[in-house]
Amino acid sequence: MGILLGESDLQSKSRSSPRNSHCCERLELLFTLLNSGFLTSEKLGDVEMKAFIKYWNKPSRCAYLFLAPSVILLILFSVIPLAAAFGLSLFDVPITMNTASFVGLTNFIEAFHDERFLNSLKVTAVFTLLEVPLQVFGALVIASFLTKNNFRNKLLRAIYFLPVICSATAVGIMWKMILHSNIGFITAVLQTMGLGKINFLNTPGLTIFVVSFISLWRSFGISAIIYVTAIQQVSASLYEAAEMDGAGKIKQFFHITAPSIRPTFWYILMTRFAGALQIFDIIYITTNGGPNYTTESTVTYIYSRAFSSASSMGYASAMSVILFVIIMAVTVVMYRKMNKED
Repeated sequence: MGILLGESDLQSKSRSSPRNSHCCERLELLFTLLNSGFLTSEKLGDVEMKAFIKYWNKPSRCAYLFLAPSVILLILFSVIPLAAAFGLSLFDVPITMNTASFVGLTNFIEAFHDERFLNSLKVTAVFTLLEVPLQVFGALVIASFLTKNNFRNKLLRAIYFLPVICSATAVGIMWKMILHSNIGFITAVLQTMGLGKINFLNTPGLTIFVVSFISLWRSFGISAIIYVTAIQQVSASLYEAAEMDGAGKIKQFFHITAPSIRPTFWYILMTRFAGALQIFDIIYITTNGGPNYTTESTVTYIYSRAFSSASSMGYASAMSVILFVIIMAVTVVMYRKMNKED
């Protein structure tokens, strides 16, 4: 009963007092209750918990509680490693990190004179130009045929999405077996057709296209599903009005669908561009950068320099910073372009 009286007194006193004196008066009342014996330490814990719940049980405040886990993970696994990479790029550090010598911008200068690093940037650019347009525009075309929620479309969506839930390692191993020059299924079929043996994963000039196809095959489903969701949000009345005016499916697509899902288009374009510039797993599993570094992406080269026998964490960090700047610049340009169109 004492606790209930104390809380009611506290609330009435708070309402009748100026806002800037609430905290002081609540503290005075709390000490009075403690000294009088009405409020024990156990009951104080209950009161504090009730006050905590009451404080955070508001939309403007509880949102921060829901965001807190993601923010903490972002800081631990993105912000801190990024800051560490910037710091390490200025030092000559082995993989053991037991010694470090400050070298300033030497690692960056060395990177721009490293032919293998420049080649990896070129390979990454070629891979991005091959994979991203097919991903962005191909998924849009496919998604436009899968918007109706019938059984056939639901089944096709599930089939398209299956590779997405598979790990890149599993996908890489699967395609490496399928395309193997000796025991691969596709190789055997081509030989049966009299087309000879084709080494898909070890032929300069061809392998980069094969790797791009594998990456596209794995991630195509997520882009298609995002497009389907966006198209389904477009008001059906717009299509009905267009049909009454005699507009066909193609005109409806370019004059209704495409403008309505422009933000989704830019989102997929930016995320796929950033993802393609960071391609690693598929290449590492299928070709490991071969043949003759013709499929060695920037991240693959960074990994080899960081964790090989002649490892240099400082130099690898410098290359990571350069790649980060490139990705950031591309993203900012696309973001500004998107805002201008809106």
